[in-house]
Amino acid sequence: MTRAFFGYGSLVNSRTHDFIATPAHLSGWRRTWCATTHRDAAFLSVDPDPDTTLMGVTAPVPGTNWADLDQREAAYDRIDVSLQFSAQTVVYSVPHHSKTDLSDHSIWLSYLDVVLQGYLHVFGPDGPAHFMETTDGWEIGITDDRAVPRYPRAQSLSDDEIAMVNALTSTYWR
Repeated sequence: MTRAFFGYGSLVNSRTHDFIATPAHLSGWRRTWCATTHRDAAFLSVDPDPDTTLMGVTAPVPGTNWADLDQREAAYDRIDVSLQFSAQTVVYSVPHHSKTDLSDHSIWLSYLDVVLQGYLHVFGPDGPAHFMETTDGWEIGITDDRAVPRYPRAQSLSDDEIAMVNALTSTYWR
């Protein structure tokens, strides 16, 4: 049986991995920025929400071996969402007991750049706006680390992509 995962953040950006990803939708989940003691910055997770459908991608787990993907997605649990797909499919979600206070964390702009670039390339101009609208936790703010990226899979953005990210995030700067 094919094993797959649903990506809803940086995994949407094909420049950050070598998976063969396909655009997809996942109903009943909403993205949120969260913090754990495992990382210095806020990062994305999903929580159940019957009123939200997320744009994202699905991709087969390479060689049906979870080890590499689990290592990339450390601090997350795999949640089975197979009923919505034609293959055994999971989504990664940070368990509630692992979440901590957001006040000591912020969103790294280098991470958000990667996510929004991916949504733009996969879904066109509506993709980044959809991402912003279906994600909670923006009140923690964004730290501009673009000049010296802290996110390990940071990507170069074109001038137009930078303008798009800056316009979408203008109300979220710290």
